[in-house]
Amino acid sequence: MSPRAMWAAGFAAVAWLATIGPPARAAEPIEIFDAHLHYNWEPTPTYKLDEVLALFKKHRITGIIATSRPNAGTHVLVDAKADGLEVVPFLRPYRVRADIQTWFGDPAIFDLVQQEFKRGYYRGIGEFHLSGKAADTEWVKKTVDFAVDHDLYLHAHADQEAVEILMRHNPRARIIWAHTGFGLPTDRVAAMLGKYPNLWGELSYRGGIVDGAGKLTAEWRALFERYPNRFLLGSDTWVPERWASYGDIMAAYRAWLDQLPPDIAAKIAHGNARALFASR
Repeated sequence: MSPRAMWAAGFAAVAWLATIGPPARAAEPIEIFDAHLHYNWEPTPTYKLDEVLALFKKHRITGIIATSRPNAGTHVLVDAKADGLEVVPFLRPYRVRADIQTWFGDPAIFDLVQQEFKRGYYRGIGEFHLSGKAADTEWVKKTVDFAVDHDLYLHAHADQEAVEILMRHNPRARIIWAHTGFGLPTDRVAAMLGKYPNLWGELSYRGGIVDGAGKLTAEWRALFERYPNRFLLGSDTWVPERWASYGDIMAAYRAWLDQLPPDIAAKIAHGNARALFASR
């Protein structure tokens, strides 16, 4: 090949490379707002603060509802002021694990709620546990009314009956329903969402969303399409094992979010939480 021909061939190759540009970067995973997170301190956390913040960054968690037992863990997450992480603190009505079984009839817990609220930054109360008529007590009603009076959400780990009682206590209550009834049939979940406009479903531990092959079920696809603004995601890091599997939990969410229309997936992944906790 002559020097002139070699020059022409080289020029053509450079021109071709210029047209295709650099290799395409893989799309970033959808950001997630973790709307059910516990950083429990009893007496100290298993995972150090820097480890927890590193997990959030690694798995593109851009917001959290921060709760803990006692509330010391939440204080630490708020005080960290981590870059790129919105921390929405919720006041938990527990000092120790045993309070789960008794808080709803304990006036000392309502005192705790009132005192802790004075920190000035809480956006909700919970997660708290209630089953059936345990929700129908003077101290639960006081807690619900306190939340309404102070523009707070309630994060309730509760069965359907307890949620109904909470709403009867004060129809202006705004409730994030932890686990969305666990295995409650989708038609009853839909009925609850239709009946209560101020009820949102949080999906940690929620059964039936995907089948055995990881495919989004028709029932849940229809529910998400009918109520795209009413669902949130959460990790529920109530034990150290949930922190250890944090990445797997988020990967499982992203696997079925990817099967939804992008606008609905974005709302469930982070948009709905952002809307709920937008600056007052």
